[in-house]
Amino acid sequence: MPKMRTALISLLILTATLAHAQSPDWRSRLREELPLLGHRNWIAIVDSAYPLQTSTGIETIETNSDHLDVIKEVFVQLGKVKHVRPVIFTDAELKAVPETDAAGVTAYREALAKLLSTSEPQSLLHEEIIAKLDEAGKTFHILVLKTDLTIPYTSVFIRLDCGYWTSDQEKRLRSRMAKP
Repeated sequence: MPKMRTALISLLILTATLAHAQSPDWRSRLREELPLLGHRNWIAIVDSAYPLQTSTGIETIETNSDHLDVIKEVFVQLGKVKHVRPVIFTDAELKAVPETDAAGVTAYREALAKLLSTSEPQSLLHEEIIAKLDEAGKTFHILVLKTDLTIPYTSVFIRLDCGYWTSDQEKRLRSRMAKP
């Protein structure tokens, strides 16, 4: 019996090691999931203290990577697809975080502004964005990419919208449908 227990434990350790070694990194996971994601799905690039949410649709991946590098890569990958377009949200609190309380926040704000210069990010309170993710995660998939950044309120949240159908087109359609 002890030999069997030892063999079983060894097998479990080997299986866990192989599973970990074969698991894709966050870049591969992003490329894998992006074709499956559509409007109403979210991608969040978050700092290291971001909470692990428990809604069933929320998947969190630890990237062990630089925050700005993860943001850049997500936008590179989003730029390669035609089926979705990003609607960007940032924490409203970020504008008020002082350098004296969070060293590096000024440089981060400047770098983020450059990265998002061609976008029009919306600013909402952090708790409001988390609530949106939590609610969306009940029905839709949310991909959270956790980074090594230790500056508060630096998360970037991307709600995916349809890339080939605009809200104006949707309004016109609904208007036509409402006419007898």
